[in-house]
Amino acid sequence: MKYKGSCHCGQVVFEVEGELEQVTDCNCSICSRMGSLHWFLPREKVVLQTPEVQLASYSFGERSIQHHFCPTCGIHPFGEGVDPKGNRMAAINVRCLEGIDLPAIPVNHFNGRVL
Repeated sequence: MKYKGSCHCGQVVFEVEGELEQVTDCNCSICSRMGSLHWFLPREKVVLQTPEVQLASYSFGERSIQHHFCPTCGIHPFGEGVDPKGNRMAAINVRCLEGIDLPAIPVNHFNGRVL
């Protein structure tokens, strides 16, 4: 399935392809403040329609994850990093996707506060 996503103002636009079977609700210090529900998939499944130079990014701690956000409206549509096997991964904020039935998607609760 192919999905379209964006930030609130439409400056950051992307498409993502895959099977949206579950999302992850992380309670770490940044995810709990953003309220994101993450869909993890290989980075190559995300196609930016916006030039990367128009994204703002934030990293903290070990700086292993780039949290991308729109510099205009502040919405965080996705982040990216590397999984334990060295594969480039994306974490899509499904709240930024068009036409999904969010209550129908199972939620995995991840305790990121222990990391």
